[in-house]
Amino acid sequence: MRWQTAGPWIPYLGRDGQWRNASVCGCASDCSCGELCEIRLVGPVYDIVAVEENGTTLPEDAYRVDSVNMLVRTDGGCWPDCQDMAAPCGDPDTLCVTYRTGLPLDESAIAAVSELTCHYLKGCQPSGSCSCKRNPNLTRVTRQGVELEMADPTLLYSEGRTGLPITDAWLLSVNPNRLPSASRVYSPDFRRPRRVGP
Repeated sequence: MRWQTAGPWIPYLGRDGQWRNASVCGCASDCSCGELCEIRLVGPVYDIVAVEENGTTLPEDAYRVDSVNMLVRTDGGCWPDCQDMAAPCGDPDTLCVTYRTGLPLDESAIAAVSELTCHYLKGCQPSGSCSCKRNPNLTRVTRQGVELEMADPTLLYSEGRTGLPITDAWLLSVNPNRLPSASRVYSPDFRRPRRVGP
């Protein structure tokens, strides 16, 4: 037994509920004991358009995106340790990653964004034919005297609403408590689980 040269083993409870032994100095990532070749991108990454290394475009099966913003090399190679940051893409000693940021939208989110876009583009023009041009903030109508009462827009916006029915319904479904930002819990002792692939 060469315990001193291999380093101590520490038991830990894995995410699957199983006990394992971890080497203090052996494991380099949270999903394997082998060194992963990865780059952290400013994300979230919607999709990768192209990855160019030394002027050569890598095939799509040579990398993947983990945990929304980690570009992982999968073809057995590794990303360069350093490069000429002043050189344009395609020159020797360069690595260029072209990607789009964002998260994929479901059908309800697309409907909400479409209504809001329609309101911005057509709703304010006199000749606009968009159905969202009608004012959904009308709270009271008197027919004979043509008296209209509109909702206070400052109150509407302070509640995190737009006044557009589809958009407001979607906002309420994804943020029912109208929080200004997502809640997060940080711990120096806990690593986020890796989400492999898209």
